[in-house]
Amino acid sequence: MTTETLLTAEDYLRMPSQGQPTELVRGKIVMMNRPGGRHGKVCGRVCTLVSNFVDDHGLGHVFSNDSGVITSHDPDTVRGPDVCFYSYARMPKDEVPISFLPPAPELVFEVLSPDDRWKHVLAKVAEYLEAGVLCVCVVDPQRQTARVYSPDLPEQAVAFDQELVFPAILPGFALPLRRLFE
Repeated sequence: MTTETLLTAEDYLRMPSQGQPTELVRGKIVMMNRPGGRHGKVCGRVCTLVSNFVDDHGLGHVFSNDSGVITSHDPDTVRGPDVCFYSYARMPKDEVPISFLPPAPELVFEVLSPDDRWKHVLAKVAEYLEAGVLCVCVVDPQRQTARVYSPDLPEQAVAFDQELVFPAILPGFALPLRRLFE
C-alpha cells in the first residue's frame, strides 16, 4: 500500500511555477484553466474600484491575482481569490506577508470563469466562510449579476441595475454593479 504525500502550504510556496494557474486543495495541487479576457477585465474593475474606496478611506489592504489565502491546515488548502480585502484590524498596515496571506480576509470576490461549475464555486464559498471570511461576492460576467454570501444569512442576489454594498465591512461603499461590466 502506498501512502500519498500531501503538500503543506510551505511546500507549495517553495515549488517552481507549474506554467499555469494552480491552487493547493487538501494537500494536492489542482490545475486551473486560464479564464480569459472578460474575466480579467471584470477582476481588474473590481480591484480598482474597491482599492480606490479602501485607499481613500484608509481601511486596509486589497489583494488580487490569486495572492494565495490559506483556508485550512492539515491538510493544507491555499486558494487564490480574484480579489480580497483585509482591514488593518486583521492585517496591520505594515505587516503584509511575503508568503501566503492569513486565513480570513473580511471580503472575497470570485469572478466566474467560463469553465466554472456552481457546485465547485459554492464549495469554495463555503470553504471561505468556514475559514472566517465575513462575506464572499461571486460576480457572474456572463449574466452581469452577483451573489453575496455571508455566514448565517440568506444568499443575496444583486442585479445589473443594483448596488453592491458591504456596510459591516466597507461602511459607505456602494458600487453600482453595472460599473464592473463597463
